[in-house]
Amino acid sequence: MKSSQIKKILILVTILAVPGFLYYLLQDKGKNRYKPLPFFGPKEVAKTFHSVRGKQIPDTIYHLVPDFKLVNQQADTVNWKSYEGKILILNLFYTTGNTYSVNFANKAMKAFEATYANNKTVNFVGLSIDPSRDTPKVLSDYAAGLGAKPGKWDLLTGDSASVYNLINKGLFIDAHRELQNGEQKFVYSNMFVLLDPQRRIRGYYEATSQEALSKLDDEIKVLITEELRNNKDGR
Repeated sequence: MKSSQIKKILILVTILAVPGFLYYLLQDKGKNRYKPLPFFGPKEVAKTFHSVRGKQIPDTIYHLVPDFKLVNQQADTVNWKSYEGKILILNLFYTTGNTYSVNFANKAMKAFEATYANNKTVNFVGLSIDPSRDTPKVLSDYAAGLGAKPGKWDLLTGDSASVYNLINKGLFIDAHRELQNGEQKFVYSNMFVLLDPQRRIRGYYEATSQEALSKLDDEIKVLITEELRNNKDGR
């Protein structure tokens, strides 16, 4: 047999073999091909177990963001029940702080909202760190300027104690007021927080970093996939 004929046969065999090999990889290895997202906050080992390929693995109890009772830009009461089954992307803001960081974060959130406008699993939340001034009426006007639709992109406010307890102790984000040159200023971590439907923190992302925002976009998709798989498996 001529070498040219052998070459043709080898090429043909390779072409036919590659799809089968890829199919094997997807079927046999595909269940864990993506890197799972981490869980943030305190955690502890539970007394219960789950089985992975016949091996008993202890369950882990992860930090859950506590429930809350706030109001959105339509003055509707909002709590975790309002976001049942939802993936949340949350950030902090205040309406009187038209600073670079606030504006940049708002633009980024608007872009994410447009990207996932038709995805009913993903919701967006802006949490005011100036609840005494950011009343529902103020937030209504502010939301109109952003194009933030209640129910999809909620801007939340409430009493200061509840808001700051949720931010500092529930989300583990630093936010406080301090005097600078005789004026009261807000100091806070300008972060996006990714929360899964079980109220667990899955990621933090610097709101003014394009690299971090790209990572957030990727990890939203990973979390959507994770939730679809968990629902399919009945978890």
